Amino acid sequence: MTEQRTRIESDLIRAAQCGDLRAFNQLVEWHQDAVYHTAYRIVGAADAADDASQDAFISAYKHIREYRGGSFKGWLLRIATNACYDQLRAQKRRPADSIDDLLSRDDDREPADFVNGREGPEQHAERAELNRLLQSGIGALPDDQRIVLVLADVQGLSYEEIAAATGANLGTVKSRLNRARLRLRDWLMERQEHLPPGFRHSSERL
Repeated sequence: MTEQRTRIESDLIRAAQCGDLRAFNQLVEWHQDAVYHTAYRIVGAADAADDASQDAFISAYKHIREYRGGSFKGWLLRIATNACYDQLRAQKRRPADSIDDLLSRDDDREPADFVNGREGPEQHAERAELNRLLQSGIGALPDDQRIVLVLADVQGLSYEEIAAATGANLGTVKSRLNRARLRLRDWLMERQEHLPPGFRHSSERL
C-alpha cells in the first residue's frame, strides 16, 4: 500500500469511527476482494463465501470503534476468519461433498489467484484447472491448518498478523502452516493424474 493510500485509509477509518457510512463503504470497496477471496479459499463455496464476507463487514461496521491501529486489512481478515468458522460449522451439519464433486465443481466466481491474465486461452484453462484442484486440496485440510495457509500464502499476512487473526500463539501458527504446506504438497502429489500437463511437477515446489 502506498504512503498516500495509507493516509487516506487512516482518514476513512477515523471518519467511519465517527459514523460516516460513506467512508466505511469506501473501506469495504478497497478490501472486499481480499475478504471474499480469503473466505472463498477457507470455506470453498461461493455462496458461503458471500455470506461470510457480508457477515464480516457487518461485524466490522458494528465494531469499527474498537479498531486501535495496526494493519486494517489484518483486522478485517480476523473478523472474516471468525465468520468463516461459523460457515465451516454450518457446513459440517450438511452432507459432505465427495472429492469427485469438488474436482468437477464449476463456479465462475472462483478467485483468480492462480490465473495470469496475460496468458492465452490454453494456458488460462490449465491454470483454472490447477486452481480448482488447489482449492480442493486446501478444502481437504483441517480447518485450523487451512485458515493459516490461506492467510499466509494467499493473503500474505505475517506470522504475527495470523496469530492475531486466529487467536493462536506464534509457535502454533508456524507449526500449523508447516503441516498445512506439507499436507497440501502430499495431497497434490497423490493426484498427479489430475494436474494439467504443464503442472505435473508443480506440487514438488510447494
